[in-house]
Amino acid sequence: MTGPTITGIEAVPLRIPFDHWAPKPQFAGRPRETLDTVLIRVTTDAGLVGWGEAYGSFWSAVTAAVDEFVAPLAIGQRTDDTGLPERIERTLHNLGRTGPTVHAISGLDIALWDLRGKAAGVPVSTLLGGRRRDRIPVYASLLQYYGEADRLRHAIDRALAAGFSQIKLHERTVAAVAAARAAAGPGVPIMVDTNCAWLPGEATAPVAAMAESDILWIEEPIWPPEDFSALAELRRATGVPTAIGENAGTALDFGKMRAADCVDYVQPSVIKIGGLTPLWRICREAEAAGLTCVPHSPFFGPGYLATIHVLAAKVRAVAIERFYCDLAFDPCGPFVPIVDGHIAVPEAPGLGGDPDPELIATFRA
Repeated sequence: MTGPTITGIEAVPLRIPFDHWAPKPQFAGRPRETLDTVLIRVTTDAGLVGWGEAYGSFWSAVTAAVDEFVAPLAIGQRTDDTGLPERIERTLHNLGRTGPTVHAISGLDIALWDLRGKAAGVPVSTLLGGRRRDRIPVYASLLQYYGEADRLRHAIDRALAAGFSQIKLHERTVAAVAAARAAAGPGVPIMVDTNCAWLPGEATAPVAAMAESDILWIEEPIWPPEDFSALAELRRATGVPTAIGENAGTALDFGKMRAADCVDYVQPSVIKIGGLTPLWRICREAEAAGLTCVPHSPFFGPGYLATIHVLAAKVRAVAIERFYCDLAFDPCGPFVPIVDGHIAVPEAPGLGGDPDPELIATFRA
């Protein structure tokens, strides 16, 4: 018996207003007024609907990739064809080995896992071999405050009062990290994501100085992010653990990271790397090699749910990332509410729940 056949694929770009209690951060030279994502809705001849998610900061390009390239190759194929996303990626490789096309394929792959779980009547974590834990801690991933100590203190105070026990900064200065440590107090894990702030020769001094604030890891410290030899040298020079991988172009990059001995925490992004299938493979390979997989996951849709199922099933327990801000609409919030800094792993078939169509219509780009 074969699985249902794909009858339609729709890209649904969302632009979600947010408030992080400060002037809007800059993105691509403009104030970031919304947090954007692209939901992928896959329909079948059996009446089942699956939901995925693709990286959406450049949502118009991802939507075009779904409509023009991915959907024509996927419609008419079976939902239980686990090799379909990889074959589509191979067919479309001349469009680029990363970027909008692979992001679109990521959304398709996630939706297919959702459909397979729904068809079997089990949560995705069961398809991954079964959950090892029922609750997952969440760390508060702060948006950028540009080193403003009062705003950092306000956000950290709110997060700790809400039950979060770990904080990630998106800051680039030693003073900002020191201010965050003073606000959080001792013992609270603090991670620092600098979004590729420095060229290789510039990183050692600031990272070493940030280490004085007892940071858990330095994330994406170097441009370009695939300069693994420079990352390895930074890691040796400072002794600060590194976290990289959200900008990886393909799953193969993670093997290169391991070979270069440049990473402690690997961070594949399910909505960028090709979907849940490569995320699960990267996670198992990394942890078999002694590293820790802490996926990049500040997003809010089915990709967030997919990451939760991976964290529930994998060997090493870690916290999941969540942008800490007030959202006008949380697509998957009803299925995984954050309570005292933790979420319960969804038990419903598939990923755990479908986004509300009325709210999707309201915030559709």
